[in-house]
Amino acid sequence: MKYKSQKVAYWFFALSMLLLTIQLTYGFIMGFAHMGLDGLHNIIAFNTARAVHTNALVMWLLSGFMGAAYYIIPEEAEHELVNVKLAYVQLISFALVGVIALVGYHFNYWEGRKFLEIPRPLDWLVVVNVLTFLGLIVTTLFKGKKRTTTSLVLTMGLVFAALLYLPGMIWFDNQTLDSFFRWWVVHLWVEGVWELIMGGILAFLLIKITGVDREVIEKWLYVIVGLTFISGILGTGHHYYYIGVGKVWLIVGGIFSALEPLAFLGMALFAIVMYRRGEKKHPNKLALNWTLGTAIVSFIGAGLLGLAHTLPQVNLYTHGTLVTAMHGHLAFWGAYAMIILAIIAYAMPNLTGRKLFDTARGTYAFWLSNIGMLGMTAAFGVAGVAQVYMERKMGIEFGEVQKEIQVHFLVLVSCATMFTTGIILYLIEFVKFGLPTDEALESK
Repeated sequence: MKYKSQKVAYWFFALSMLLLTIQLTYGFIMGFAHMGLDGLHNIIAFNTARAVHTNALVMWLLSGFMGAAYYIIPEEAEHELVNVKLAYVQLISFALVGVIALVGYHFNYWEGRKFLEIPRPLDWLVVVNVLTFLGLIVTTLFKGKKRTTTSLVLTMGLVFAALLYLPGMIWFDNQTLDSFFRWWVVHLWVEGVWELIMGGILAFLLIKITGVDREVIEKWLYVIVGLTFISGILGTGHHYYYIGVGKVWLIVGGIFSALEPLAFLGMALFAIVMYRRGEKKHPNKLALNWTLGTAIVSFIGAGLLGLAHTLPQVNLYTHGTLVTAMHGHLAFWGAYAMIILAIIAYAMPNLTGRKLFDTARGTYAFWLSNIGMLGMTAAFGVAGVAQVYMERKMGIEFGEVQKEIQVHFLVLVSCATMFTTGIILYLIEFVKFGLPTDEALESK
């Protein structure tokens, strides 16, 4: 590492790994419940498990983004983080909010709004926490010697993510209005500003790993930003039709959702072309695998599978079914989870000074997790198509359909076991690196 304050990133990465473990645990609870093995229902009801599973996902991704920013911004700005103690306070408060929220769901302490279940008092604590984080990042950036395109795009994504959290805090008695603004958070995060964060981290990693000139790589960022905003904002419309907004939004949303794969295709081509042009043979092959994997898998999961079921003629049948879960799992994994695992794989050797680059365990972690996730995606897809046909074409009652498709979740849980094995191996690698040390600090 180049700056002592970059060590803050380690603790955010560690929190991410802990929250990821919680998410996987509750994912298995849901998987077994779908198989009809719902023995924990009186202790952890399905809706509780789902809330913990999805919110732990959001929290570990946000913790990973924060850790990435704390690692990248000092290096890009060529300046120490302005207040390390405040960064640790922000970490502890973020973790406390997460613990209170996840525990509270078990006691029905929530708002009950899908993906935004967190209670209102905790919402305000999140706002304070994120403002503290942004204050540290932005101040460091503008006190630094440089303001690169990579750092500015990353910071812009983080700032917009914070701003778009606010519409979800507005209270409406009207269900349609509430859902309308809820999608501003849910959709415009994952198919809008988070793509900017992903693009910033991806550019940083490619600059470091491939050795391609910064100017060449950062030109691609402008293309990705443009495609993201053109497609992502109006693409939100494909959700509106189902909450009572005019039918025109089904058409507008469908058209612009069809353009969303272009942003991810741009990222995939961007990564592959930069890798092929790279003259630098970086020793950290695992970080390279995760980086290129991010670009390719996100194009398939977020791009192609998103397009496959958001076209209006298809979405009328698939909306809200397990087909959505098919798209969602591979999209979140490829676009956001893998980029965090990539920056961790790159940063850990630099933070600790332990060059555990090409271990067999790390390689198995990469392939088992990716093959397992592809298997889960296929199982969700088959179950979803069966659900759509029986429920929405044949008119069979929802509960009966769920019983008929239980067999598919045997395959899904088997693939999830492979996926989790890969993640466990990754976690072992993370622990093996040990704590960050000042001895890893590079001389300037």
